[in-house]
This record gives sequence, structure tokens and C-alpha cells, in this order.
Amino acid sequence: MAKDTFFQKKTTINAGGKLIDLASPKVMGIINITPDSFFAGSRKTDEDSLLIQAEKMLNDGADFLDVGAYSSRPGATDISVQEEIDRLLPGVEAITKNYPEAIISVDTFRADVAEAAIKAGAHIINDIAGGELDNKMFATVARLQVPYILMHMKGNPQTMQQLAEYDDAFGEVYDYFTKKIYALRQLGVHDIIIDPGFGFAKKAEHSYALMNRMQEFERLKLPLFAGISRKKMIYDLLGVTAEEALNGTTALNTIALMKGANILRVHDVKEAVEAVAIFNTVTLGDNKYLLPK
Repeated sequence: MAKDTFFQKKTTINAGGKLIDLASPKVMGIINITPDSFFAGSRKTDEDSLLIQAEKMLNDGADFLDVGAYSSRPGATDISVQEEIDRLLPGVEAITKNYPEAIISVDTFRADVAEAAIKAGAHIINDIAGGELDNKMFATVARLQVPYILMHMKGNPQTMQQLAEYDDAFGEVYDYFTKKIYALRQLGVHDIIIDPGFGFAKKAEHSYALMNRMQEFERLKLPLFAGISRKKMIYDLLGVTAEEALNGTTALNTIALMKGANILRVHDVKEAVEAVAIFNTVTLGDNKYLLPK
């Protein structure tokens, strides 16, 4: 994590009445209540398998669980608000009932879905569209006063790949964040986390360019979020499949940590937690191996 900045980066959020310090990076496990997410291992469409996955992730050290019911992979099928709610709420309620200590993030770009999930027990809103696909989202977040993950994307999951054109990917994403953060602050939103949106309306070269300069987002003084787990930018580069992309994911997650990431969103919690432990040992002196100075 960058040590030579003159800016005081915000590293705490209030989620469910718990003050969470992100100075030591945290891990968010992915649970998709969908039939068509790009990585089959994350799909959980019945309550029993969902709870087994949630328990495993929590036991492996997940700090958050990110539950989504709308597949955002490129070209994914659009579903109605009601269908998304009908898929999502039973999962949120089941996790809340069985693992009341779990901090749940809800992955949705729809304000009505987000509000229903928060009322059902979720604590964080993770919006891939940054309010672009629902003009009620920012006001809803402000009224609910929950942490908000603000991601950059152009278009929607059905059109985003056709919009992956940039003269300066980093500059465009940075400008997007400055405008969105200002709008959220004007509404009184306190806890904002920024996500560059790796792979969303971005070709691999755009995503790697953003990763290369990720530490520069620290000028925004907000927690940084990296969602790169098993993505196309990894498995295409390595000539493997999503199922074979765990090693590449761990390597890129480690680079993200070195670039300032405060939260890793992952399919494989144990491996990400191990990467964080090694990162903390090297950078924060959080270990028994360093000799006294």
C-alpha cells in the first residue's frame, strides 16, 4: 500500500453498526444466485448449497459476502426487478438467519432491489453501474446510510463490450469517480468505496492499464476495491479457462494489494486471505518474523 502519499485516505466504513477498518485489506466472497454467471463455481441456486458456500467462505476468513441475483457477465440475459428480488431476498434472509455475524453486500444496480435487500438484512450496496442505470440509486443509498461500492462501467451488461473504447482509460475512469463522489457527498453519503470495474466495458489492455495506475486512485482518499477474480483479462492472457485461472487470480490480487486495494472480491476466499496475510507480513510488519529495529 502506498506510504508516500500526502493525502489522508479514509479506511473505515460503518456496516451494520460495525466499524470496519480497511487499513488491513479485507476479502469479499462471491455468491451468485443465478443460473448463468461466468464462473460455474460461484452459482448457488438453492438454499442448502448457498448456505454451505456461505459457511465455507466465512470459515475460510471472508470479511464480507457479496450476494447477487442478476448476472452481469457480458451479454447476460436481462431479468425484471421482481425476478431479481424473488431470487435475491431468500438468499439474504437465509444467510442472515443462519450466520447473523456475516456482513452482507448486495450486488445490484437497481435501487428497489437494493432497498429490499438492506431491509432483509444486507449491509452494503455494490452497484456495478454507479447509479447510471437507476437514477434513484444515489438518493436511496443516502436515505439508507449504508456503505456504497461505486463502480465504473459504460452501458449495461448487454451492451458494455461494444462500448469498450477509450483514449485514456485511467483519465476517463478517474474523472467519472470525481463527478460521482461529488454527487454522493452532496446527498450526504458517508461511506464510499471505489471500484475501477475491471472487465466492465473494458478490453484487457484497458483493465491492465488501470491496474498499472491503480495506486493513483488513492488521490481520491477513499477505499479501493478490486474485483478481478477469474476474469477474462486473466484467463485469456494465460491461455486457460475460468476454472483454471486461480493461480493467475492470486497473482493479480497480490499486485492489486500492492497498488492499494482495500477489498478483494473473490470466488476463492482461502487463497485471497492467504495473499492478504503475506502482504500484511511484508508491508505492515504484521508478523513474528521481522527482527526488532
